[in-house]
Amino acid sequence: MRIIVCVKEVLDPDAVDNYVLHGKLEIGEDGKTLTQTSIPRLMNAYDEQAIEAALRFKDGGLDCTVDVVCIGSDPTAILRQAAAMGADEVNTVPLDDRELDGHAIAKILAAYVRSKGGASLVLCGRQASDDDQGVVPALLGELLEMPVVTIARDVALDGDSVRVTRVTPDGDEVVEASCPAIVTISNELGTPRYPTTMRTMKARRINPNQVTLESLSLSESDVAPVVSMTRQYVSSVQGNCQFIDGASPDEQATSLIEKLRAERII
Repeated sequence: MRIIVCVKEVLDPDAVDNYVLHGKLEIGEDGKTLTQTSIPRLMNAYDEQAIEAALRFKDGGLDCTVDVVCIGSDPTAILRQAAAMGADEVNTVPLDDRELDGHAIAKILAAYVRSKGGASLVLCGRQASDDDQGVVPALLGELLEMPVVTIARDVALDGDSVRVTRVTPDGDEVVEASCPAIVTISNELGTPRYPTTMRTMKARRINPNQVTLESLSLSESDVAPVVSMTRQYVSSVQGNCQFIDGASPDEQATSLIEKLRAERII
């Protein structure tokens, strides 16, 4: 049984937030890329949890291969992290993912899954922390003609079916889908395992398998973006504080309610 996990390398969101809070995040002259080069790059956190979900199947005794794939210029570091966590195979498609849109990424991943003879389960993070779109799993499901189950906090296999506990605003819901299927993993799954020292040292010697577009029977025109970013910018954040007058907590509460009603908030 093969489980394929799709991962992405992103800028450290905490570092990006710190630059924003201090007003130091800058966009280059092209209006599309950041000027900061010191922001570390790491694996998208939701994708780490997708790897954790796959490895829990192995922990439970399932005879399976956990295959991790990433599209990027040089995602060696995060793929070695995946190997240190316990992935059996790590693969990279060496392309600049900043030049690709969700459609192109889904096409490449679909071709990769087919090149492996398919997969019983494809796991993805619920979304990427850099663009927060979460469209690739749905597009991938369309291309592979697989059912897609989103925002999972628990995944279990039952014969030829996958049983998923989904997180919703109204509480958890349990759904089943026939395999092969695509499942997106949310942070409610729990904290991913921390690689042991021995696994980490062993993973340092691993070089990811290089997968080219040609080997996937794709050309550059096949992955031309349908949606292109024309501009990104750092929006200005403004805040203000207003004190509520009143001689007692009851008067202050009444005054607050009146203001909220006047602004049609309640």
